Amino acid sequence: MNIHEYGTDNARCIVLIHPSLVMWDYFEYVIPLLEKDFHLIIPALPGYDPKKKSDFSSVETIARQLADQLLLKGITEVECMYGCSMGGSIVLRFLQDGLVPVHCAVADGAITPYQLPWLLTRFIALKDFLLIEAGKVGGVRLLEKAFATDEYSDEDLQYVADVLNMISAKTIWNTFDSCNNYAMPAPGQIRCGQLEYWCTEKEKKERKADIAWMKQYLPQTRFRIFENIGHGGLTLLAPDLFAREIRRVISENRTAE
Repeated sequence: MNIHEYGTDNARCIVLIHPSLVMWDYFEYVIPLLEKDFHLIIPALPGYDPKKKSDFSSVETIARQLADQLLLKGITEVECMYGCSMGGSIVLRFLQDGLVPVHCAVADGAITPYQLPWLLTRFIALKDFLLIEAGKVGGVRLLEKAFATDEYSDEDLQYVADVLNMISAKTIWNTFDSCNNYAMPAPGQIRCGQLEYWCTEKEKKERKADIAWMKQYLPQTRFRIFENIGHGGLTLLAPDLFAREIRRVISENRTAE
């Protein structure tokens, strides 16, 4: 797993984990806003790294690999960990493993494990897989419909189309299958000073089951709802707001500690 680092002279570490269908540079607009004060760790997740041919394996495996990479770099604690969608799933599993202490964390539109019969989860994964595979054929026109909740430029949509052409069918399948069904055997044992679940007003319906899971299994979670933006849109469309909110979470947690 390739790790991209910025602000390496800073002591406090922030880990940023990207969602599916994009690459690590999903955070390019927020890097300049945070690197002066924090050591930024941005992993290029397996299957989504154009410089390393690989496939996405599973949420559990990648969370463990990330912890191993941090420890190899001598990073023994994380000030804040943020993950969006698929990245949020990895954040939750990382907290579950507890191999590297995390002071505060944000799961932004994170996918939580489905509480459904095994066969039904296979049908859901297949539906998602076929939709994304169709995107490879439909290109920008189909993606424009899929991302209708926000106004993305043609350049942004072409970026996602290029990522789709890069990633393998195995990565697409494993991404949806694992994010929907990864193991969280003891979420109540998670130790994190402040855990927030971010969600946008436009995606509340789609995240209903995820929010219910967080409330049931991680009742300490604080919820933050953003208006006038869609799923995963903060870093791309409102990077200043994103940076302010990350700083807020860190500040509030430090005050509480």
